Amino acid sequence: MTTHQDPSPRAPHQVLDGADIARVVTRIAHEIVERAKGAEDVVLLGIHTRGVHLARRLRDRLAQITGREIPLGTLDITMYRDDLRLKPARALEHTEIPAGGIDGKLVILVDDVLFSGRTIRAALDALGDIGRPRAVQLAVLVDRGHRELPIRADYVGKNLPTSLREAVQVRLADTDGVDAVLVGDRDHKQRSSQALTEPHLPE
Repeated sequence: MTTHQDPSPRAPHQVLDGADIARVVTRIAHEIVERAKGAEDVVLLGIHTRGVHLARRLRDRLAQITGREIPLGTLDITMYRDDLRLKPARALEHTEIPAGGIDGKLVILVDDVLFSGRTIRAALDALGDIGRPRAVQLAVLVDRGHRELPIRADYVGKNLPTSLREAVQVRLADTDGVDAVLVGDRDHKQRSSQALTEPHLPE
C-alpha cells in the first residue's frame, strides 16, 4: 500500500529583478501620460507599505517625462479592511493627501500586488471619506489573479499566473535592500529550512 505524500515545497524563485522593475515603472509612467493626456490632473496615492515606495518611483518617472511635479500622497487602509476581526491588530500607517486635495482629480492608486481585490476595495472606501475624485484608476506592479471582487487594474507591470498555494514576495530596496519579485510555495517557510525571509502576502 502506497502512502501519498505532499510534494516538497517549492522555494521562492525570482521572476523580476531590479532592472525589470525599473522598466515596468517607466512603462507605466508612459501609459499614464498617454491615457491621461499629459497627466495634468493626476494625483498618485500609494497604498502602504510597498505601494508608497512604488508611487514615489512612479512620481519621479512622470516628472522626468512631463517636466512637472505630480502630486503624491499615501493611503492607510488598515481600519477599512474587512479582515480586522480575523487577523492580529495592525499598526496604523499615515495617510497624507497632497495640498491640492483629490476633489475633481484623476486619482491613481498604486500598490505592489493585486490579488483578491479586497485591499483595493478598502482603499476605495478610505478614498470616499477623503474626497470625490473625478475618476480613480489602479496601477500595480504584479497582478497574480484569483480575484474575489470585481476589481481590475488599469496599469499592470506583470501579469503573473499563480496558484493559491503560492506566495508572491515583492522586495524593494527602500524596505528590503533589493528590488525583486519572487514566487514560491506559501508554506515553504514552515516546511523547509531553505526558506527566505517572511513573504509579503498582499490581499
